[in-house]
Amino acid sequence: MKNTNDKRNTSAVEEIDLKAKGGWGALIQYLLLYIIAIVGTVVGGIMLETGMILPGVVLMVLAILWLCVGWIPFLGLKVIRPNEALVLTLFGRYVGTLKHEGFFYVNPFCTAVNPAAGTKLNQSGDVKSGSDILKITTGEQAVSAAVAVNKKISLKIMTLNNNRQKINDCLGNPIEIGIAVMWRVVDTAKAAFNVDNYKEYLSLQCDSALRNIVRIYPYDVAPNVDTTGDGIADEGSLRGSSDIVANRIRDEIQSKVGEAGLEILEARITYLAYAPEIAAVMLQRQQASAVIDARKMIVDGAVGMVEMALERLSENHTIELDEERKAAMVSNLLVVLCGNKDAQPIVNSGSLY
Repeated sequence: MKNTNDKRNTSAVEEIDLKAKGGWGALIQYLLLYIIAIVGTVVGGIMLETGMILPGVVLMVLAILWLCVGWIPFLGLKVIRPNEALVLTLFGRYVGTLKHEGFFYVNPFCTAVNPAAGTKLNQSGDVKSGSDILKITTGEQAVSAAVAVNKKISLKIMTLNNNRQKINDCLGNPIEIGIAVMWRVVDTAKAAFNVDNYKEYLSLQCDSALRNIVRIYPYDVAPNVDTTGDGIADEGSLRGSSDIVANRIRDEIQSKVGEAGLEILEARITYLAYAPEIAAVMLQRQQASAVIDARKMIVDGAVGMVEMALERLSENHTIELDEERKAAMVSNLLVVLCGNKDAQPIVNSGSLY
């Protein structure tokens, strides 16, 4: 029994660069045939009037027949602009892709395939969520939309702006994060035939990859947290290692959308913050951490200044202090140097002892 995965891989469609002939020659040819058909209709009418019934009837039938069906060959004329591609099938069989700009003529019975033609991905500034990407129309709107759909696949670099998502980091803290993904189509056959809708597929894979990577990292640096996946703790965080996180998100998305013929060029974090329900508490935590760090720096500096003062007094033999007086001096200096307010000195006019 064959493996289903092997069967799926062997049935994958490979892209064919279709070499079509120029469209100007075909256009001139069929226009001339239309002119000849019009002239033939007139000549056939004249022949009927002059008594040449059989030749006149044959000529008029052929001319009118071409006038009725002569528009079909014009369906084979295709205009391709730069960074556009047209995937063509003939009666259900993939025949190739037009990827070079210009004016071409192909089999008029070929049909263009673009399953994502009616799908609009969120671009920068769009307020919809990452998964809400399809504009749905009904009734007459659906008919007019179907007529206006462009079947060409764009090869340009495009941006998918996944709106903010609420995800728990590795410590369980809910955060809101949004990413922008720069992508393009590199294999039109895979994009058209390997997935049902490559734009929807990309959007869903972006959501999944974002959740998979974000849950590995803490929002801020946390000790003894494995963010590499190999059991080794490092100092990575969403806020402090945004480039590393973005690169891992890009690689994660690329590993999922390669079968769809897409290339992920870049992924960037566009928004990062704690969820509103814990934002105030985390702000107080950050403030407390900042105060502790500042106090630690002040104490370290004050201790150094006290040590320097005692060393200078001992070196110069300015005054000899016993241990009790040294302790009192250290206490007074630390109070002065570490206090929040300016100290009010008290001058001792008596003896030191």
